[in-house]
Amino acid sequence: MPQDSREPPSFLARYMIANPEEFASNLLKAFERGSAAMAQLADRPDAKLGPYSAASEFSAATETVSALLRTWLSDPIKLSEAQALFFSQFAALWNNVITRTIGLPVEPLIAPAAGDNRFKDPEWSSNPFFDFCKQAYLLACKWAEDQLAAMPNLDPRERHRAEFYLRQLTSAYSPTNFLITNPEVIRATLETNGRNLLQGVEQLAFDLKHSGDLMKISQTDAAAFELGRNLAMTPGKVVFQNELLQLIQYSPTTEKVRERPLLMVPPWINKYYILDLTSAKSLIKYVVDQGFTVFIVSWVNPDERLADKTFEDYILEGILEAVRAVREETNVEKINVLGYCVGGTALATGLAYLAKRGEDPFESCTLLTTQVDFTLAGDLLLFTDDTQLDSLETLMTERGFLDGSRMANVFNMMRPRDLIWPYVINNYMLGKKPFPFDLLFWNQDSTRMAAANHRFYLREFYNENRLAKGDMDLGGIKLNLAKITLPIFSVAAREDHIAPAASVFRGVQMFGGPIEFVLAGSGHIAGVVNPPEKVKYQYWTKGTAMDSLADWQKSAKEHPGSWWPYWIGWLSERSGEWIDAREPGAGLGVIEDAPGSYVKAR
Repeated sequence: MPQDSREPPSFLARYMIANPEEFASNLLKAFERGSAAMAQLADRPDAKLGPYSAASEFSAATETVSALLRTWLSDPIKLSEAQALFFSQFAALWNNVITRTIGLPVEPLIAPAAGDNRFKDPEWSSNPFFDFCKQAYLLACKWAEDQLAAMPNLDPRERHRAEFYLRQLTSAYSPTNFLITNPEVIRATLETNGRNLLQGVEQLAFDLKHSGDLMKISQTDAAAFELGRNLAMTPGKVVFQNELLQLIQYSPTTEKVRERPLLMVPPWINKYYILDLTSAKSLIKYVVDQGFTVFIVSWVNPDERLADKTFEDYILEGILEAVRAVREETNVEKINVLGYCVGGTALATGLAYLAKRGEDPFESCTLLTTQVDFTLAGDLLLFTDDTQLDSLETLMTERGFLDGSRMANVFNMMRPRDLIWPYVINNYMLGKKPFPFDLLFWNQDSTRMAAANHRFYLREFYNENRLAKGDMDLGGIKLNLAKITLPIFSVAAREDHIAPAASVFRGVQMFGGPIEFVLAGSGHIAGVVNPPEKVKYQYWTKGTAMDSLADWQKSAKEHPGSWWPYWIGWLSERSGEWIDAREPGAGLGVIEDAPGSYVKAR
């Protein structure tokens, strides 16, 4: 069938080079400056084997996939069947290409999964070449995943490791990540006479200059944000501090407040203001506006001077000192407390310590995406085997801390399709500055980890799972989670890749008191930072089956919107009567305005 004369011109015909001389000049400059940047990158820790570096992870991925290939090749019958399937799929795809070239319509053999935005440019479907690249890639990925799924004799850890590293490789080899197979990049290169590539090299040089231990790809425009100006803006005062933390008390917005205050304990792996982003997204502001006196721990960004601060110190000198300060400031015997992620894990450890000592300073505890049993801890378990921990401990012993870029690198690798490659394309290939986004600014504002504390956390929790086993000591006391009998409100996030919902669910069953378990939609951050004004996700409550999370959810009730109001109702029942609002620092005095100086330290 002849091609319709009204059909739009070909891809390249629509985008001819307007200024060949400028185009050639820009390509030459981009090549020269890019070569210098790549040479600089090769001299950085990223290119060397070391804990959580790109070189180490690529080596581990190659080693894992090579071992799988050797196993696969050892079975000639299955090898033959797999090859036949592979070639039949690509023969069908090639046949579709030929059919399209003669003008006949044809249905695609495979389409991107829902939520996969890599192929949203229309050229990926309208242009036969790019459509072929897309489908060939998707078919190859599915074929590889199916072969891995069908492999016998893999123990769960080996299979988990293989799935993780296969995902790293397939994400890296997407045709969207290469200039000559990405229509958007080709179009930008022709339209701008190659200026996009020159700007991309300049952005690469900027990121190299401003990176820590490991390469940090800019995910947002950092210049667009400032703590206290457009982030962490909820008014308050620092009322207590020591070498591990500052304690912030927030100013009331209501004439009356609940008698019992709430102390929030965030993770020290990130900065606390994830709970106080913009006013519209701030959990802290929301709770204050409901009539609660709110305190939060702002952890120090440790350096080599705090190398010997242990996990025990973070509980006894950190969390429990903050508890003492809150009780002194408010003159209340029992307070409510909340822990988020690692902060929740440390808080639960502290609760077990106090329970064994017979001390009871809390009326209730809220745990957000908190694990206490790490059996089902997900992809992070892959980074805590003995070999990696030995290497990590050597590095931390030399410096006294772990640079925040290494943990940030781990978290990014857990979602490479969302947190790595889109920014490589946008920044370095399209030559665009990243869009200002408060959440990604926080994500890049990483902190260091004190060596002794982080060593204990990774080995004792992830590697040995000692708290869940009842083998952990704190201050010479053997800890038992079943001794914790106060009411607990636990929130897990359905798509959480850091604290998987099944892991959180398994852990809360180890406590000895009444549990209110809530499953929130979305992931580790959006499942928690989910303001009621935006009815974006949902949450589930009141499941009756406790054998597994899947069974619990079958019997649970689904609600649209945020879990925040539901939690406020639960918390209000445990917060006493209404009293006159408290001004920050009335008892302890005021050190400085919120957000304080600790959170601003880089």
